[in-house]
Amino acid sequence: MRIAVMTDVHANLPALRAALAEIRKLGVDAVYHTGDVIGIGPQPAEVMEVLLGEPDVRLLMGNHDEWFATGLPEPRPPWMTTGERRHIAWVHEQLDPALRAAVGAWPYEAEERVGAQRVKLLHYPLEGGGFARPRDLRGSAEAEALFPGEAGEIVFYGHHHPFSDLQGRARYVNPGSLGCSREAVARFAVLEAGDPYRLTFHAVPYDPAPLVAEFRRKGVPEAEFILRNFMPGG
Repeated sequence: MRIAVMTDVHANLPALRAALAEIRKLGVDAVYHTGDVIGIGPQPAEVMEVLLGEPDVRLLMGNHDEWFATGLPEPRPPWMTTGERRHIAWVHEQLDPALRAAVGAWPYEAEERVGAQRVKLLHYPLEGGGFARPRDLRGSAEAEALFPGEAGEIVFYGHHHPFSDLQGRARYVNPGSLGCSREAVARFAVLEAGDPYRLTFHAVPYDPAPLVAEFRRKGVPEAEFILRNFMPGG
């Protein structure tokens, strides 16, 4: 039994294609995406089409996915800028409204068994009617306080984009955002059954030039800010 885990594609089609090509070479039984298929990147419809067309990909709910399925929070939260809200509205306009029901059915958590290993997967804990704000975890005690992991489990999550791997009561793993990074690499993890299990981390390079061109060709709201802060090639 072998699974791949990726998170936070964020509408970055070149990164997604690079990751899926490498995952196919490695050979896995299932691929989990722990939320945020859309948002930030310029290709929400294209990425959604690819992932929905992959029979072995299991999609979990992220905050950007939830906003598409159920609507943006009202009134606008103080942490959401007007530019961010304008960008999210643009993202939703790119998608077929008929997809809302399918996305709304994505689960918030999943559990898997890889050999003897118990695995829990989620985007991030829920808090106050939505996802908790992402934060840097400075050690296993903070991870244990945030996540409902049980002894011996591996907990995969995303939402916060940097890579993290902390060992405490459980092992808390964020493979790093696949599509939202200043580096032009698509990150994911592969967990393989065994005694002991084997967990490997992968960073597949891709060409960011088509991604940057799509931002500008489509007139994506907040494109220059996003390229400076969240994407390669800006």
